[in-house]
Amino acid sequence: MKICVIGTGYVGLVAGTCLAEMGNDVICVDTNTEKLAQLEKGIVPIYEPGLEELIKVNVSEKRLSFTNDIKSAVEKSIVCFVAVGTPQGEDGSADLQYVYQVAESIGKSINGYKVIVDKSTVPVGTAQKVTEIIKSYTKEEFDVVSNPEFLKQGAAVDDFLKPDRVIIGSDSQRATDIMQELYAPFLRTGNPVIIMDVKSAEMTKYAANSFLAVKISYANEIANICEKVGADAEMVRIGMCTDKRIGRHFLFPGLGYGGSCFPKDVKALIKTANDNDCDYSLLKCADDINKKQRQIFISKIINRFGESLSEKTFGIWGLAFKPQTNDMREAPSVTIINALLEKGAKIKAYDPKAEETAKEIFKDKIQYVKNAYDALENADCMLLLTEWNEFRRPDFEKIKTLLKQPVIFDGRNQYEFEKMHQKGFEYFCIGRNTVL
Repeated sequence: MKICVIGTGYVGLVAGTCLAEMGNDVICVDTNTEKLAQLEKGIVPIYEPGLEELIKVNVSEKRLSFTNDIKSAVEKSIVCFVAVGTPQGEDGSADLQYVYQVAESIGKSINGYKVIVDKSTVPVGTAQKVTEIIKSYTKEEFDVVSNPEFLKQGAAVDDFLKPDRVIIGSDSQRATDIMQELYAPFLRTGNPVIIMDVKSAEMTKYAANSFLAVKISYANEIANICEKVGADAEMVRIGMCTDKRIGRHFLFPGLGYGGSCFPKDVKALIKTANDNDCDYSLLKCADDINKKQRQIFISKIINRFGESLSEKTFGIWGLAFKPQTNDMREAPSVTIINALLEKGAKIKAYDPKAEETAKEIFKDKIQYVKNAYDALENADCMLLLTEWNEFRRPDFEKIKTLLKQPVIFDGRNQYEFEKMHQKGFEYFCIGRNTVL
């Protein structure tokens, strides 16, 4: 099938590459010519396991190409995915200016029937507005469908190639048939294609992400109570998640959720609820708890070292908002590092993939090192902020020799509480009372 994907950000690049991997002819469109030139050479601006290899293969096989000519791409395609950014506005709403700009360009370029696919996360009613914009520029037939993505950063390629489900919001049988044909190769194991109306599909993405965000905030709230009453948050988590009604996922207490989806989608759903005079107290609480969780962690550090940190150096392990990505959007590390810098602290930081991203945020305000242990040399303590696999079983004796004093603040509960104390560490984590 002939496809164009407009927008080569995280969603567009993964979608376009994986669609090409299934034998489709895919043109990825972007206005950034320098980025396009890099992609043609197989140089990928984001870190996502497996993506670079797939891009190189499909470019070499001429199934995947890149251009800044949206008119030509639309003319050559039967399906046009819209995967541009929808950044958060000042009022929490999704900023749809780029979606609407693409709709205008599509309307000016259509040369026959097209299926226009909203792949970006957009509020309810966006497809209707996109339809109106395109209609104002053409009399050609087209349909606009909603096809929300549910990709997890760090596992996005696998998620796209082997989806749990594919949701297609469509009010046209013609468009539905084309979309089902497009996704059939991805669903050979029997996972469902769920067909629904467009508005329900638009709502499903926000509802799913916000539910997971609420679950994370609930786990953190319970952990904070556990810490106060002397219960063990890890034992409580295990006791909860073995209940089939609750499930095992997204119940790990820590520093809260971050990234490009959960924070933005919760706020956008709050805005939608507010605009429609609906109560949104649960969503608001989840958002507030998430912000508070980082401040609680910062307070632990201040309680240990005092309000002034001008004489202190902190060795940080992990900057990305989660492992297997270099994304630092809404990352807990940003909030925590900025708070420490404001109090005069020095920061030495290591992340396997996010160093260049961090440099765009912090510039030369912090020191970047090339391995985890270098971050700890002559530091007053270690902060673990991202749970990369390489941090799970470190050499604790080496850590003790590098630090000025054996103090670890673990924002991800990676280590066994009792064993850390047995090894001679002051160990602060989430949901455990530090006094044994």
